[in-house]
Formats: sequence, C-alpha cells, structure tokens
Amino acid sequence: MDAQQVFTFGQQGLYLLLMVAAPILLTVLGVGLLVSVFQAATQIHEATLSFVPKVVAAVAVLAVSGPWMLTTLVEYLQRTLLAIPSVVG
Repeated sequence: MDAQQVFTFGQQGLYLLLMVAAPILLTVLGVGLLVSVFQAATQIHEATLSFVPKVVAAVAVLAVSGPWMLTTLVEYLQRTLLAIPSVVG
C-alpha cells in the first residue's frame, strides 16, 4: 500500500462523512437560524424554544434520509473491506 492509496481512502472517507452529515447539519442550522430570528423579534429567550425545534427537525431528517445514509455507509464499508486483499497483496 503506497501513500497515494492511503490518501485516496482518506479522501473518500472524508467526502462520505460530509455527504452523510450535511442533511442533518444544514437542517439544524436553518432551524436554529429561524428560531434565533424569532427569539430576537419577540424577545422571548427560552432555552427549550431553541432546543426542541432542532431536535424535532433532526429526527425528521433522520427519518427521511436515514435509509439513504445507512445504504451509503454500508456500500462504502463494503468497498473498503473488499479492497483490502488487493491493497495488501
């Protein structure tokens, strides 16, 4: 295994990590921004008001895109495990 293969596996792993985490992160970011604007406009600063919508949005995104995330991760793991004999040998 040379350095190029190690960098390729690392690059693929990081790209996959960003792809899988992006839907949840972007949704929670958007909900947090909307809640912050609402709190600033109404001057209501309740801790649960900012926490509960984020959790609900994250669970909703996981329910919708969870199967795709799991399939993507399993496919990457299968490709990586199947590549071990060709890399080592």
